[in-house]
Amino acid sequence: MAPDPSGVEQAVSRTLRDNLDKLQRMSDELHQAIADLVSACASSRPTYALPPMLRSQTAAAALAATLDVLSRFITTALQPAQRPPAEEEVIRVVAMPPPKPSPAPVQPPPSTPIPMADSPWRVPAAAAQPVEIATQPAMPAAILAAPESAVGVAEPPAAPVAETRAEAARPAPAAEPRVAAFDLASLSVEEQEMHRRANRVAKVCMQDIKMLRPEQVQAGRAHKDICMRLRDDIEKAHREYDRRFRPIMDHPVDYFYSWLVEILAGGDPEALGEYPYPSPVLRR
Repeated sequence: MAPDPSGVEQAVSRTLRDNLDKLQRMSDELHQAIADLVSACASSRPTYALPPMLRSQTAAAALAATLDVLSRFITTALQPAQRPPAEEEVIRVVAMPPPKPSPAPVQPPPSTPIPMADSPWRVPAAAAQPVEIATQPAMPAAILAAPESAVGVAEPPAAPVAETRAEAARPAPAAEPRVAAFDLASLSVEEQEMHRRANRVAKVCMQDIKMLRPEQVQAGRAHKDICMRLRDDIEKAHREYDRRFRPIMDHPVDYFYSWLVEILAGGDPEALGEYPYPSPVLRR
């Protein structure tokens, strides 16, 4: 029996809705890669355009492949005459509503025990036999005194207990005041988006410099003069970063400096040498 057309359409619509977030992420990555490519094309060195061009190509291919799969799925699902029997069964299963959970088994109530006093059965008086209770012989006084003396010998001295109480009575040291962290959630949606793009652009710039100048990066780490040795590349990247994200430059975060230390300096701030730009991170 063919599946209900309305059920098939609902299943297809549900599948499309489930893939909307993935398509939106791919589209955002593609737009960001295109924006980085446009920025790199403004440079006088064509090699700067290669990394964002590769990212744009990868994002576009992934987006095209996903759209192709979804279009084939919709076309096949909405043409019952061209579907093989196995595919009909798959679509029928997808369109079926989820099964309802089975109710929990009901436990029978526990039976109430009948008191012995209400039972009509009685033990004959003649059959009852007296029970003899064996009396335990008293232990000798020497054995009883031995544990008391052993306990008296094993008793710990009172001095450590007094010292422990004195240490517990000492007041705990006051906690050091913490510096309030910068909360991105308190900003507007536009500023949060600008922070996200600034973090991504700074990271991509440092990765490009490291890929294009690997020998100079290693030499800068060894001599602790990365800012001086790569001055031209860093100056150009910082000028573009300042132009695009000037509205958030006074916020207490500096993505450019953070990724410069992380990627080019290998996590060692001293390897930068003298950092030539004002930074809220360094002021703090």
